[in-house]
Amino acid sequence: MIRPALLLSLSLAALLVAGCAGYRLGPTNGETAGGKSVQVNFFQNQTGEPRLVEAVNSALRKRLQQDGTYRLDTRGAGDVVLTGVLTRFDRAGISYQPGDIVTVRDYNLSITAKITATERGSGRVIFDRLVTGKSIIRVGTDLGSGERQAVPLIADDLAKNTASLLVDGAW
Repeated sequence: MIRPALLLSLSLAALLVAGCAGYRLGPTNGETAGGKSVQVNFFQNQTGEPRLVEAVNSALRKRLQQDGTYRLDTRGAGDVVLTGVLTRFDRAGISYQPGDIVTVRDYNLSITAKITATERGSGRVIFDRLVTGKSIIRVGTDLGSGERQAVPLIADDLAKNTASLLVDGAW
């Protein structure tokens, strides 16, 4: 006779093993981790909003290093060259102060960039598309301060979306 506690333990172990069967460690695109390198060129800023380029480039480099599918090449000889132009910086009010339909309480901030990834050797364009990063901020008494605090968040979201396109995208 099997004890109920032993039966429960065996059932949980079976579920755990079955749940991990689909997990894959390392790159999901079939490449060897670190087998190719990526060069991130400094983006251009057409938005008129200062300090966006620095935040985006920093977040993109950090995200690609964390992912590990590609090595980050800082000497200008990467297998894949990533270039971009920041084309839009938008802020849109999404909620207002109670009883006041003019004063915005929460903003949706977004950055849009036209990003191109090109293979250095062949010149083949891997992808060329618009990528957006977004975040919601609550504005206190100072909108400028809230935006400065949100720029790293929207830059990181843009970097996450770009890295996902580069690593997992169906080009």
